[in-house]
Amino acid sequence: MFVDQVKIYVKGGDGGNGMVAFRREKYVPKGGPAGGDGGNGADVVFEVNEGLRTLMDFRYQRHFKAPRGEHGMSKNQHGRNAKELIVKVPPGTVVMDAETNEVIADLVEHEQRAVIARGGRGGRGNSRFATPANPAPELSENGEPGQERDVILELKLLADVGLVGFPSVGKSTLLSVVSSAKPKIAEYHFTTIVPNLGMVETEDGRSFVMADLPGLIEGAHSGVGLGHQFLRHIERTRVIVHVIDMASMEGRDPFEDYLTINKELKEYNLRLTERPQIIVANKMEMPGAEENLESFKQQLQDDYPIFPISAVTRKGLRELLFAIADKLAETPEFPLEHEEEETGVHRVLYKHEKEPDAFTITRESDGSFVVSGEKIEKLFKMTDFSREESVRRFSRQLRGLGVDEALRKRGATDGDIVKLLEFEFEFIE
Repeated sequence: MFVDQVKIYVKGGDGGNGMVAFRREKYVPKGGPAGGDGGNGADVVFEVNEGLRTLMDFRYQRHFKAPRGEHGMSKNQHGRNAKELIVKVPPGTVVMDAETNEVIADLVEHEQRAVIARGGRGGRGNSRFATPANPAPELSENGEPGQERDVILELKLLADVGLVGFPSVGKSTLLSVVSSAKPKIAEYHFTTIVPNLGMVETEDGRSFVMADLPGLIEGAHSGVGLGHQFLRHIERTRVIVHVIDMASMEGRDPFEDYLTINKELKEYNLRLTERPQIIVANKMEMPGAEENLESFKQQLQDDYPIFPISAVTRKGLRELLFAIADKLAETPEFPLEHEEEETGVHRVLYKHEKEPDAFTITRESDGSFVVSGEKIEKLFKMTDFSREESVRRFSRQLRGLGVDEALRKRGATDGDIVKLLEFEFEFIE
């Protein structure tokens, strides 16, 4: 089975907590604060491994949680930073944020890496909070929570050559005779449910990867049939080999087939028409094929080479493979839509993104106020509520963000309940 899209959950490690400690040595009276910082949490890093070919492993493990940093210790000892969590992916994996559909990473080369979820920084120990006014603070921070997100992994096949054409024109047969791939071949439409990959070697020792891309039908670009899923695989191929049934075994006109498939490629992604094409006139051993080929050549206006072959009798295959290898040698790799084209001038577009509100306040049916927001929740998680001084600091931070003022404006009075995450507080004037 070829798995080419999967959704997984990743979470960076939380930072270690800072410590509240004091030096207590025999001859050092009032030794002062000595609590160390927590270590940083680990990042979740995706790394390309050439040996992988599918996203199959992610069907069985969909949660990846990096380890947290070590807590700070007394005597100003810092906690150890956690070791990053490395997740191996096959070349050609595109990682997208499940919520925004934004591309986080496009991993193509062996050992290429990308940080997908960042670990949180370690919390500060009480040594960090010492000031002349407060030389012995009983105050420390909890570690910052690691970033968590759902991501979609999409595998784009890294084939050099893509075979396109209607169902049952002989693509699978062609692939099976020129490579060691063993696709399932039968007389029905949509024979190929998954793209078959085959390694092809020419007589003069050149080699390339050929993919039999599943049969296209009219309307594939808009998701008809199994369209969209498969057109994606063509995006990275450098040469398109267009296989046409010249014997018109199914009663269709070969030239019409040719126009329909090219229209699909164009509709799906305009860049696909920039790929060089080689036309393969298949099933030449069948009666009527020669006449159809003549008529096809007369109607063809594009300047694409045509190779008459018979995949069954193997006639014409040698010349075809040499032509494909030559074409590959002179064709550069095509960048994907979102990849930067290498031009002399590098322009960077800075978009002004409005910073998300620090908090929002809503009201529940029981009259309580609910405060939520990324920034405020992070402050809450980093506060050690077992210490009076930390609680006071958290109150000051809330006041600084304007939470008290906003609650008053919403009508909060003395004794009202305020909820934050799963905790409840009392509003005190």
